[in-house]
Amino acid sequence: MSIGDTLADARRQSGLTVTQVSQRTRIRETIIRGIEQDDFSACGGDFYTRGHIRSIASVVHADPEPLIREYDEAHGAPEAIRAADVFEPATPLRIKERRSLNWSVAMILALLVVVGYGVYHLVSSSSSSHNTGHSTAAVLPTATQHSASPTARPTPTATATHPATASSQVVIQLSAVEDCWVFLTDNQGNTIFSGVVPAGSSQTWKESHPVDLRLGNPGGVVLTINGKKQSPGTTQPVTLSIGPAQKVSTSTGAPTTGPSAG
Repeated sequence: MSIGDTLADARRQSGLTVTQVSQRTRIRETIIRGIEQDDFSACGGDFYTRGHIRSIASVVHADPEPLIREYDEAHGAPEAIRAADVFEPATPLRIKERRSLNWSVAMILALLVVVGYGVYHLVSSSSSSHNTGHSTAAVLPTATQHSASPTARPTPTATATHPATASSQVVIQLSAVEDCWVFLTDNQGNTIFSGVVPAGSSQTWKESHPVDLRLGNPGGVVLTINGKKQSPGTTQPVTLSIGPAQKVSTSTGAPTTGPSAG
């Protein structure tokens, strides 16, 4: 029996419909029907096909290992790759080239500063000597006027109060229903997390800067951002760019290869 025939027969013996298997595995019905007909084109690649076979087999009480081996014999065993080969950084790193200092321009600027300081010092000295003869005569009437005026009371200044700024921290919570590749980077392309979140486990991240969250199997996870559930709206690999004020933008793109789901 083929892989599809084995899974279909196990489902019927378990008394389950395709809809019930879809609800329990969170795999679309069209994908399940295709797998039962040995059509794996809608799975999105070998990595996701193995994961779907394993999830369906566990629900219909079939042994997934012989089915995975049969799939590998027909389509080739998975090759080990690094997470960095699957996911490319969302923001290419830009390296600024250091430019050599133009010494001619620097010398001209230094000369202009010295000349300007000399002119300023000369003008200041001339103005001080010119105003010396008038300084004594100006002191007496000024002092008289100040003594005759009532003592001025300082005006109290109001202390400005500034409301505390709201925290811009973003709390990302991810719970895996199926195995899912997760790749989290900051806006400089630095890796915060990279790896597989196994089914039944969860991860939490608290970030204060914009981040990119890449999900290999978005249909197999439950994602919340600051307590609000997010729905990428696709079962294909997806990138969520989470920016200031918790703004979320989505882009899709499936990797050509992936590590074994086993």
